[in-house]
Formats: sequence, structure tokens, C-alpha cells
Amino acid sequence: MLKESEIRPDALMAGQAERLANDVRRLLLHKGSFVAVPCPACDSGRWQPAYRKYEIQFVTCSDCGTVYANPRPRPEQLAEYYSASENYAYWNQFIFPASEPARREKIFRPRVRKVLDLCQRFAIPTDALLEVGSGFGTFCEELSKTGVFRRIVAVEPTPELAQTCRQRGLSVIEARIEEAEIHEPVDVVVSFEVIEHLFSPREFLRKCHTLLRPGGVLMLTCPNVQGFDVVTLRERSSAVDHEHINLFHPDSLSMLLSACGFQVIETQTPGQLDAELVRKQVQAGQISLDGQPFLQRVLIDEWDRLGEKFQTFLSENRLSSNMLVVGKKPSHG
Repeated sequence: MLKESEIRPDALMAGQAERLANDVRRLLLHKGSFVAVPCPACDSGRWQPAYRKYEIQFVTCSDCGTVYANPRPRPEQLAEYYSASENYAYWNQFIFPASEPARREKIFRPRVRKVLDLCQRFAIPTDALLEVGSGFGTFCEELSKTGVFRRIVAVEPTPELAQTCRQRGLSVIEARIEEAEIHEPVDVVVSFEVIEHLFSPREFLRKCHTLLRPGGVLMLTCPNVQGFDVVTLRERSSAVDHEHINLFHPDSLSMLLSACGFQVIETQTPGQLDAELVRKQVQAGQISLDGQPFLQRVLIDEWDRLGEKFQTFLSENRLSSNMLVVGKKPSHG
């Protein structure tokens, strides 16, 4: 089972928090020109207040239950934010290198196996795969080792991360996917923890649909706003932050994929950290389990016996705060 300290080493997180705070201050300089938007999943304009975090208002769609930042930074403000991010430069220099062995073994190799399984089960050709938001390049590197795909393309707009991908020998497009010039169609598009960051998820999904060959598949991961961690911790959850401006759940993301021309063929919540993340906040005195004897027993009193089993239950029943959704572009005819 994955542990938070394996992917976010405790000794490095104080430095990360300082740089994150600098990024937030820089983004909030534009707050007066943030724009109001409809629901990113169903386009409804009806909402209820949900949380406020980092001076950003999050609302819940009254029609589909998606949570989203409203108003939100404009696309050009987001592009500026990511291109100059101190936080991402720090992750690239320190946290990703320190945590890569665990990420490779417990996150990216399973994702590679998942992609190969999808291709086998649904008879997807393996000529070309494109990863949107390739970050440190670990997934593309692991996939390349299998020799299954003839062509693998990494799309990464953050300069430091794009350079890291190049240093790994990957084919890199340093641009936002919506603006990237990609002339050859691909069989598979994957995107891990990206869609929650985007000004317009609908525009992103339409671009992915255009890039795919008929019969190709798109595999996404992102936070699940209806998962245990987020429902329990609310704005204290790390899934709720100034960058995660779209917080879908399995039904609302599936609805959006369908609206963008995809057939949803698989939905999972494979997260492994919900119980640990909540437990840590209880232990730190940030939340209380008074009046919740069941959670007190599972997360604290009998953690060694019940913790992993509880997390498995959450993951297997669409109750984890990390989700995976696969959409297929219909074949001609």
C-alpha cells in the first residue's frame, strides 16, 4: 500500500509550502479580473457555495454536484502561473527525484499495465500514445521500456518539467494541449491529474477526441470530490486547492466525456491514501472525531488491523478521492 511520505517526503515539504505560498500570492494579484463560469461538467449556471480556500471561492453545481472555482483565473493567467511556478520548479528539482522510485513502482508501473490491458481488452492499436501533462516523464519512460508503442509523445507546458522529459530522451511538445500542433493521430491519450487544473475541461476533452483515431481511448485520473478524504476534510483536503479548479465525481466526469463524444467504458476510484490523509489530520489535532466512534476505531484505535482494509473498501466501491475514467472514441460505422 502506498504511503503519503513515499510520494511527498516529510523533510522536503516545508520548502515546498514556502514556494507554494509564493505562487498563491502571485496568482491572487489577478483576483480582481477572475471570471465567472458555468459548471465545467454540465454547463449549468446554478450553484451553491461550497468552500473558500486560498481566497478562492468554490461552489457546488446545483444540477450535477461538481465542485469548481468560481470565479476563476483566466486562461492567460493560468498559463503565466504555471510557466513561472516556483512550486513546480521545486518539485522538479527535489521532490520528484526523491520520490521517483516509489512513484515508479506504486503509481506509474500500474498505470502502464492498465494502459496495456485496455489495449488488449478493447483491441486498441499500439502505434502511438500521447501523454498530456507528462510532468517528470516517469510514465512515458516506463511505457517506452515495454517496447509496445512505436511512438510516445509527452506534452508538458511547464518549462523545467519539459526539459526533464527531454533529458530522458522523450519526444516533448512544450505547450498546452489545446494549442499544441499535433498532426498525426494517436491511438491512446493519457492524462494524470491534469483536468482538474484546466480553465476549460470541455475544450481539453474535445481536443483529445480530435487527436484520437476512431476506436482510440482516453484514460484520465483526477480527484473525486465525492471520495472519503474530500467529503470528510472538505477544504482541509489537499485535493481542494487554488490549482484544482474543477473537482468532478465519477458520474459528472462521465457525463462530460459523453457530451464530448466519448463512450465511457470504465470508471474506478483506485486511490490509496484517503484513510491515511484523514488519520494524519486527526493525529495533528486539525480535525476531531468526537461523536464518530466508528472512524475513531478504524483510523486511530485499530489502525494497524483495519486501516488497509478500510482503504481497500473505499477504493473498490467508488469511495476513494482519486478516480480513473476511460473513454473510447467510437469507431466509424
